Amino acid sequence: MPRRTLGNQDLQVSAIGLGCMGMSDFYGPADEQQSLKVLNHAIDIGVNFLDTADMYGINGANERLLSQVLRTRRNEVVLATKFGNVRGPDGAFLGIDGSPDYVRRACDASLQRLGVDHIDLYYQHRVDRKVPIEETVGAMAELVKAGKVRHLGLSEASATTIRRAAKVHPIAALQSEYSLWTRDLEADIVPVLDELGIGLVAYSPLGRGFLTGAIQSAEQLAPNDWRRQNPRFQEQNLKANLALVDAVKSLAADRGCTPAQLALAWLLQRSPRIVPIPGTRRIERLEENAGAVAVSLNAAELAKIDEVLKLQPVAGLRYPEMGMANVNV
Repeated sequence: MPRRTLGNQDLQVSAIGLGCMGMSDFYGPADEQQSLKVLNHAIDIGVNFLDTADMYGINGANERLLSQVLRTRRNEVVLATKFGNVRGPDGAFLGIDGSPDYVRRACDASLQRLGVDHIDLYYQHRVDRKVPIEETVGAMAELVKAGKVRHLGLSEASATTIRRAAKVHPIAALQSEYSLWTRDLEADIVPVLDELGIGLVAYSPLGRGFLTGAIQSAEQLAPNDWRRQNPRFQEQNLKANLALVDAVKSLAADRGCTPAQLALAWLLQRSPRIVPIPGTRRIERLEENAGAVAVSLNAAELAKIDEVLKLQPVAGLRYPEMGMANVNV
């Protein structure tokens, strides 16, 4: 598994990481023992960049899950977690908090749940409109000075916010949704990342599983799978978006790889500073995703993909309206 560098402070991670959210929440029931097998196998095959957050699962369940692996394999892992999305003890979403006091409390709580003495990459999960970004990042920078955090990141931040944050402390990475069906950051945000040398960690690089072709109907999803509320998975939008999936399948078949590998290879070739973090709860999917690093698309194939994307516009917002209000802030 090749390595890539995020930011200008020599933060090296596997070219493809592992998003761990679905192991604890949002995508229906999960098997903890199976998830632990996936986490260990990821490290075994060189996928060392593990991504979690304090709001993945009730009371930090996902961080607690990762702690079981970190007890014995901490030195093999580049650990990323996030703060800012506040949830109650029952899992209810309570809002966004970027206040300096909350930054400190959230970090200490994550360190305790994870069972580690430092976090390699600490993100503000969503920008708090009520708190100047300078104050939030200033508090995050104090965590670096204290040795609790090594590198800082933002998630779903606007170009203006990124510039302001970077003046306070170096930003290693922006984590935002980026894939064949989510490209809205290309116009304004990617140029700023390139200018400042900030890495881009692409979450949902497989369109929340849709680009793999495995989902043909929302009825396939568990009753408590949040994708049932996602606009792109609503019946009419889903039908329209299947045309893009069919095109991706065809391109992948021509290339001799899977649709997932094509989607990930496309991202990897956009820039050497992009690191996709597909999530999975199955070892076979983990290995399939990791295999994307061996897929090299030529200029003609890339041009064909661009042509398909122009002909097959994506139907539906990537979040419900409430969620869209908290992105690109």
